[in-house]
Amino acid sequence: MRETFLPFSIPTIGDEEINEVVDSLRSGWITTGPKVKRFEEAFKSYTGAPFAVPLASATAGLHLALLALKLAPGDEVITTPMTFAATVTMILQSGGTPVLADIQPGTLNIDPEKIRARITPRTKAIIPVHFAGQPCDMDAIFAIAAEHGIAVIEDAAHAIGTEYKGKRIGSLNSVSVFSFHPIKNITTGEGGMVATANEQMAEEISLMKFHGMNREAWKRYEASGTPNYDIVLPGFKYNMMDLQAALGLHQLDKLDGFIGKRQELAQIYQDAFAEVPEIATPSLVPYPHRHAWHLYTPLVRIEELSIDRDRFMVELKARNIGTGLHFKAIHHHSYYQETLRIPAGELPVADYASERILSLPLFPLMTPDDARDVVAAVKDVIAANRR
Repeated sequence: MRETFLPFSIPTIGDEEINEVVDSLRSGWITTGPKVKRFEEAFKSYTGAPFAVPLASATAGLHLALLALKLAPGDEVITTPMTFAATVTMILQSGGTPVLADIQPGTLNIDPEKIRARITPRTKAIIPVHFAGQPCDMDAIFAIAAEHGIAVIEDAAHAIGTEYKGKRIGSLNSVSVFSFHPIKNITTGEGGMVATANEQMAEEISLMKFHGMNREAWKRYEASGTPNYDIVLPGFKYNMMDLQAALGLHQLDKLDGFIGKRQELAQIYQDAFAEVPEIATPSLVPYPHRHAWHLYTPLVRIEELSIDRDRFMVELKARNIGTGLHFKAIHHHSYYQETLRIPAGELPVADYASERILSLPLFPLMTPDDARDVVAAVKDVIAANRR
């Protein structure tokens, strides 16, 4: 057993990020300023997005993207049950009605055929989630959306650096919402970005992010600026700070290296668990892609064991291995049980995964030996708890 605890995730922060944050502190620009603009431009260059809006979080991005759709009471938005609460919560907070479509076994991405079955005259949008950093079948989803004249908002919280058929997520003909939370592939502490090819939507989101103000503070207070401004719509306080962007500038430069390390570690897991019948490894999609491996999320076949998934995680912790839970299906949470009232058995693939999924440690500071320690601990828990 390991002598030291291996956390589920640790952000990779180097001297470059630290020095850039210190430079921001010394400059006087600690809220939204020139580094946010630099990060926005670097992000557009990396993803190929024509427009990008830096924000305080991906949750803020989902909220503003949905508000830009002008949802009316009764408007429906289809999404996956295998996601963090923010995806569904922001549909509600924007005045819409969440509709859940089941997922595909193996990849745990939303199933396009299940989306099609959920379309009604009230459907306004589809929100696919690129689960764990692997792209959804976007051609199929775009075809359904075009057929019915509805919008697509990609929840790309897991998908910075993900590629779909040779294109980076963020450059497709949709709206993509990214997260820079500390466990994500790059971090700005907290933070998010909306990427889109729709200039009007980008402008509206940019206005809504900061009180509906038509001039950002740093532009008003720089030497050539004027303090005058106008409020053109009721907005929010969702802006990113220069302190955050200072991190993001260097994290983005390192992203491809981070993904390469994650791919290496994920392959160790994939190879090792392929011969463990009690573990179902994540499947890869059949079309060309780059998996960003934000998470490594096998399913524990609890029907083969004498313990459930939660106890399995406790047993791993006792062996100095940290874990995460991504995710308990959204309709299994008490609020959404009451709000959505999903009939039992309506989402069988998500139900199955929700009871068995866990996230194993996966971050660039890990070594191959760390990954092998995780494998050994998983095998040990299984050996001690077989039926």
